Amino acid sequence: MQKRTVTFWLTACLFILSSFSFTATETINSPLCKSTKIKTVISVYDSLHLSDLGLSKQAYTVALKGFQNLVNIGKLKNDSILSIIDFSLPSTAKRLFVLNIKNGVVLFNTYVSHGKKSGTQNATSFSNKPQSFKSSLGFYITAATYFGKHGYSLKLEGEEKGFNDNAYKRGIVMHSADYVSEDFINIQGRIGRSEGCPAVPQEVHKAIIETIKEGSCLFVYSPNNKYLAKSKLLKPANSNRLAS
Repeated sequence: MQKRTVTFWLTACLFILSSFSFTATETINSPLCKSTKIKTVISVYDSLHLSDLGLSKQAYTVALKGFQNLVNIGKLKNDSILSIIDFSLPSTAKRLFVLNIKNGVVLFNTYVSHGKKSGTQNATSFSNKPQSFKSSLGFYITAATYFGKHGYSLKLEGEEKGFNDNAYKRGIVMHSADYVSEDFINIQGRIGRSEGCPAVPQEVHKAIIETIKEGSCLFVYSPNNKYLAKSKLLKPANSNRLAS
């Protein structure tokens, strides 16, 4: 009788354990795992003190969503670097954030210009049209460097049709400008404005361009309802839809 009881309980325990077994795929797709990923995203935002630096949590979260979709469809040659321009901030704020996503490091946090027709202190109006002199929202992939009228510069490829895919035609590039400086802020109360390019300070432009060039992601953010609602790169990952 005692042996039968022991055998019964051993069998019962094995059955209970087997009922809780799962595969690696099930773990990745489980609600618990998704919840953990969300917490990890938030914890990285907190651990890097991005709020203290001024980057809005929405800008960071939205940037990561599109960044991951670009990674999933194989668009990025460099998936370690994510650069975010947060146009919810005024031009007197250091609103360019260059992050090493894999190592969890803020590489650069500095000033960046917006287009002269996008606004004075704040960028509030955006366009994809040539000669608009406005900034364009959305995800870009950095391309090759070159020497032009602004010196060492970086070509940008707009990845979002209707929002920034005219970047090459418009000559939208990253370059340096003497009007992107604290001296200019002290005189004018804001930094200078470009014709739509994200211009950065002269003293750091070479280091920034060298870090992000040739296949990394640059995201230009604004809490713009039209963009946030219509951007395909902010939809759930679907390679067929995103590639169309």
